[in-house]
Amino acid sequence: MDLGLTGRTAFVAASTAGLGRAVAESLGREGANVVITGRRLAAAQEVAAALPSAIAVELDVTDAASRAAAIAATETAFGPIDILVINGPGPSPSTAADLSTADVAAAFDQLVSPGHDLIQRTLPGMRNRGWGRILAVGSTGVVAPLPHLAGSNLGRAALAGYLKTLASEVGADGVTVNMLLPGRIATDRVARLDAAQAEREGIDAEDVARRSRSTIPVGRYGTPDEFGDAAAFLCSARAGYITGVALRCDGGLVRTQ
Repeated sequence: MDLGLTGRTAFVAASTAGLGRAVAESLGREGANVVITGRRLAAAQEVAAALPSAIAVELDVTDAASRAAAIAATETAFGPIDILVINGPGPSPSTAADLSTADVAAAFDQLVSPGHDLIQRTLPGMRNRGWGRILAVGSTGVVAPLPHLAGSNLGRAALAGYLKTLASEVGADGVTVNMLLPGRIATDRVARLDAAQAEREGIDAEDVARRSRSTIPVGRYGTPDEFGDAAAFLCSARAGYITGVALRCDGGLVRTQ
């Protein structure tokens, strides 16, 4: 299937590793011009060098000036942005009872404000051209809050509400707005979460992973490529009638429809 991504320009936030990198690589394989971003320019350059058409741009996704500079660099290199992938690190593990007022504000600043700002900078052009894709990398915590990840649950749910509202406002302009919710994907972040859980319980991290796998109907963690390919489809010309969706990529982990 031709996804119709050849020549499209995709800006992928926080794409030097993990799920962001997986999304960027899938888009690149499908012919998109991809902008690899991250705080470590050398790491971004390494990822970009392996793709057919890509550039590396330094980006601290939590810093407004850095976001503005990264968007400007993208437009200089490739022209207008057609695909915006919102991604970034989540808050540290915490229970809801332990969240401070500062933690709540930080969750919003980390998970909501950057995405909102990037959208404000790219959406007008998408609407004017009659084509655009906005995709946020979320978490299954949006539909089934995860224990010990209260800050992430809070911030990502807020972003989901904003994106769902936006989708209904811009769909007629040819712009789709979706979230892709990873379950247990085999990334470094998931490994760190397993390690933190193991430390809390005084057990081995592999025991935590084994227990987690037993709760997933497909019996394993997902691969980054599986997640990236799902993202590429949602960003494609073929997905023009899919918008306002929070799609789970979780191997059946969440037991709701």
